[in-house]
Amino acid sequence: MPTNREIFEGLIRNGSLAVSDNGFFATAPPPLPRVDPDRVAGMLLGVAIGDSLGNSSEGVSPRQRRARFGEIREYQYNRYLNANVGTPTDDTQLTFWAIEEMLRAGGFDPEAVSTTFTREHIFGIGSTMRAFVTVAKRNGGAWHTWGRKSAGNGALMRIAPALLPHLRLQSADLWIDAALLSAITHNDSASIASCVAFTGMLWELLGMKEPPPRTWWTTRFVELAKEVESGDSYRARHGHYSGRTGFLWQLVEEMIGEAKDLDAPDACEMWGSGAYLLETVPSVLAILERHADDPEEAIVRAVNDTWDNDTVAAIIGAAVGALHGRSALPEHWIDGLLGRTRESDDGAVFRLVDEALDAFVGEGSS
Repeated sequence: MPTNREIFEGLIRNGSLAVSDNGFFATAPPPLPRVDPDRVAGMLLGVAIGDSLGNSSEGVSPRQRRARFGEIREYQYNRYLNANVGTPTDDTQLTFWAIEEMLRAGGFDPEAVSTTFTREHIFGIGSTMRAFVTVAKRNGGAWHTWGRKSAGNGALMRIAPALLPHLRLQSADLWIDAALLSAITHNDSASIASCVAFTGMLWELLGMKEPPPRTWWTTRFVELAKEVESGDSYRARHGHYSGRTGFLWQLVEEMIGEAKDLDAPDACEMWGSGAYLLETVPSVLAILERHADDPEEAIVRAVNDTWDNDTVAAIIGAAVGALHGRSALPEHWIDGLLGRTRESDDGAVFRLVDEALDAFVGEGSS
């Protein structure tokens, strides 16, 4: 059985992976002297909480959402369950199915995760995931041929589990797993670079004693994404930036720089806040720059101030959860989260968090 590094290097050699490798994938991440299980639990639960808070109001403009719901700070009413409870979309499902497979394998097996993604009913499945499933079922063959060239945010939203197998034995293989976990569905330079960059950022957030300076968020994203992004050019599609082209990291750096004096809603409106990474990534960074010191407010702003609010909130939830820990997330959000990954597996999220902590950190405490 080849290692993930051997798989990665083979895909690079035959030109099947949309990354640039100038030695970065051999460099170790900064050491984590002690891994706090509360911070790991916060990172994982933050995904599910952000996703569930945004679930019922995804895909409308912030203005329309506010007119219909007001300011969303709690889970919305679910008419099927006759209660205000947190239920998942694909963000939670795919994140925790990946964790489930990692627990079975004792690490990240890209073939096993890819296969699981094709077998289960996915809530609110996106176009790239639908194409991935279609190719897998129609063509079969090797898992690494199923991924689509897509700069959507469908891999970034579920990247947090990439850290888990490396929390005890820390090595450069962290980057390999992040790249492959993206590429199984989104084999695209912008997606892989974003996933590697956010994996590195989550890693560093787990070890921070206090929130980083405001400039850290974009600076660190650009530093890491620049190492990975290949020669593809991307075109902005929305508002002030429509038609501007370049690398993802270049455009994100420009957008954030030009919006430095704006509040988060106005900044997000300048470039859009949909599922395209040129909208999702700057929106995530802009909100974290302004609100990362307050995990509740950061997630609330993502839920209320962006179009693709469940996914933006899931990504931000992972970041502030890693920085502040499960104990800093509002208890009523945790209590109201059903913890589903499927139609009726209540509590699965909490069980998987505990099992992941036991397996990869050494202490279950969700």
